[in-house]
Amino acid sequence: MNEIVIVDYRSEHQPFFEKFNRQWIEELFEMEPVDEWVLSNPEKAILEPGGAILMALYSGVPAGTVGLRKVDEETLEFTKMAVDVAFRKKGIAEAICHASFRKAKQLGATRIILYSNTLNAAAIKLYEKTGFLHVPVENDVYKRANVKMVINTDDAIRRADKYDQQYRMLTI
Repeated sequence: MNEIVIVDYRSEHQPFFEKFNRQWIEELFEMEPVDEWVLSNPEKAILEPGGAILMALYSGVPAGTVGLRKVDEETLEFTKMAVDVAFRKKGIAEAICHASFRKAKQLGATRIILYSNTLNAAAIKLYEKTGFLHVPVENDVYKRANVKMVINTDDAIRRADKYDQQYRMLTI
């Protein structure tokens, strides 16, 4: 049976974190210096400042990832979400979104933001489906960002609960 299990990042996941994200960034855009830094140094860029990284395993194989970068005491940025091309269309992206909502709540966030681009239409559709709302893009964190979205963690948790009841996702 193929099952999706979400686990906390460990240092041996770094090559997968980098590979999965390079796939989509290089397919649609170009790597920016901030991308190179985060993908090469996820512990320093995301974990040490108080964020988290989750890995999705599909039948035990690393298949997807997402980072939650601490912006301030109440806000986490949902960042570097990617699913390996060999594992797309299996529900991994939605599962990892919902798991990230729970992790954000555990980390004390009251809201989650993300930046994207209209060229990544499938991702934006997923974010809308999981409850993110569009807000004006006010900064230049990424040159490619022309979309900003937000969800408060209480709403996110309600959606995650509903998702878990439907799909019985496993989170370790």
